[in-house]
Amino acid sequence: MQALEGVDLELGRSEVVGLIGPNGAGKTTLVNLITGFDFPTGGHVELEGRDITRWAPQRRGRAGLARTFQHGHAFPGLTVRENVEVAALGVGASGREARRRATRLLGALGLAGRADESAAALPHGDERKLGVARALATEPSYVLMDEPAAGLTESEVPDLVAVVRSVRDDHGAGVLLIDHNVPLIMEVCDRIQVLDQGRTLTVGTPDEVRANIDVANAYLGGSGRDV
Repeated sequence: MQALEGVDLELGRSEVVGLIGPNGAGKTTLVNLITGFDFPTGGHVELEGRDITRWAPQRRGRAGLARTFQHGHAFPGLTVRENVEVAALGVGASGREARRRATRLLGALGLAGRADESAAALPHGDERKLGVARALATEPSYVLMDEPAAGLTESEVPDLVAVVRSVRDDHGAGVLLIDHNVPLIMEVCDRIQVLDQGRTLTVGTPDEVRANIDVANAYLGGSGRDV
């Protein structure tokens, strides 16, 4: 059984593209293919004109492709600051540059006051911010965020919206945002791509996707309610 079939996805710099779909639609599989954690049996992955289909994740990271994970993936034995520094060092930054990036990013994301705390002690919302800081420490051209709103309280979502917009507007990076929080996707994304059963159901602006009855059917079993 194929997890994905005939799926084309484009992401430009300084735009936010949402990727949504029911559970099992193939969203995380697609992210794993783009970032090198899985390899496709057909098709290819390109990064600014270069075929990177068989590149390892580390090589893709050095070329400007970063991601966050559903479950943090921070180093629990390191401080918040050290986690960000390690990410910068991993793409070739010097120790001094790594510290500079960590200080800047933790300040921008509201984590400066927790810089010397253990990453294992962070509350869930700050753990998500740390994941973004680590991704941005590699100075990427593109950031793929896999369910960053999962587990956040309603009051924490506006902070996430600000973080996503900052990645696009302040860092000039393209963002692929995968999440089940449809109101978040509708608010922050420039374009949205909907997957269902491993295929692209539709691609369009938030208003176009909201009005698409096929999207309502995929999410809501044919009820026809707005998404």
